[in-house]
Amino acid sequence: MEKICILGGGAIGSCVSASLTEANLDVCLVDQWAAHIEKIRIDGLDVITTKGKTNTKIKSYHLSDFAQLQDKFDYIFMAVKAYDTQWVAKFASVYLKEDGVLIGLQNAYNDDKNVEMIGKDKVIGAVVELSCEIFQPGIVQRNTIPTGTWFAVGELDGTITPRLRNIQKIMLNVGKCDLTDNIYGAKWTKLIANSMTCPFSSLSLKNWEAMKLPGMFEFSVGVGKESFKVGKALGYMIEPLFGLTNEEIGNAGENAAELVMKKMVQDVGPNARTHAAQDHVKGRRSEIEFINGKVSEEGRRLGIPTPFNDAVCEVARMTHSGKIQLDPDNVKLLYQKLEKILNK
Repeated sequence: MEKICILGGGAIGSCVSASLTEANLDVCLVDQWAAHIEKIRIDGLDVITTKGKTNTKIKSYHLSDFAQLQDKFDYIFMAVKAYDTQWVAKFASVYLKEDGVLIGLQNAYNDDKNVEMIGKDKVIGAVVELSCEIFQPGIVQRNTIPTGTWFAVGELDGTITPRLRNIQKIMLNVGKCDLTDNIYGAKWTKLIANSMTCPFSSLSLKNWEAMKLPGMFEFSVGVGKESFKVGKALGYMIEPLFGLTNEEIGNAGENAAELVMKKMVQDVGPNARTHAAQDHVKGRRSEIEFINGKVSEEGRRLGIPTPFNDAVCEVARMTHSGKIQLDPDNVKLLYQKLEKILNK
């Protein structure tokens, strides 16, 4: 049986490891959060959904115990924050079989960093549509049930290979999983979607609540339009997400960002918080610099103004540094920063 490791036991990694364990695959979960791993070892992992609660006994290891493992892995699914990508990829490479591969179940644009660390032949790209949250050891809230969960996996050169089909078979135990010959386009499309919810991170609200604030939806759509524009200039072909079709995206034209925003918030349900909002609530560094910051960086390089994304990054820095508190009134601050940037 193929050996699988989930490297990173946050919300995504925990949900995936539970589903693969329930499918009787040879999988282990590895993380540096000691209390979480200990809780899973003793009591199992509780996954709470709208359908109820499941408890799964998962083979789990502390990161510090990983060196004791004698076996190497066919597949390592890396489910860590974007800012941890490089060191974790290098760490993972030691535990891959000669023909093993690393699959990044991450937000942002990290595959090229993985290639730098371990080589192109060892890296598979992935896009994740799975909303879940974790705030205490051993308990995950999964906002999207398997029928509402979607993955895309792709070789970086666009070919459809046997190993890609094997990964698809594995991930079908977690949700829907498609093969793509356009992984870079698919990942940029997900980055667009993430960029539009990142403004919620300073508000201390769930997605549905944030959307109802005066001006918030319009601001997020402004972010998305910039992200679409930069992606197009980079030559990326936008992929349909959240059950939308190419025809629906194409017919929406300039309103594509608005369409994606509405569908995304609808799909993740009323209890979901964006990943960046979860990080700020926990007092942790967010991935906004790798999402909205990536749009801003590429925009500067291409000569495309990105004032909405720039404003999101500035407010995120203020939030993380403690200069401002999480507050619904921060939507006004977003507009103030936007106006200041536009008037430079």
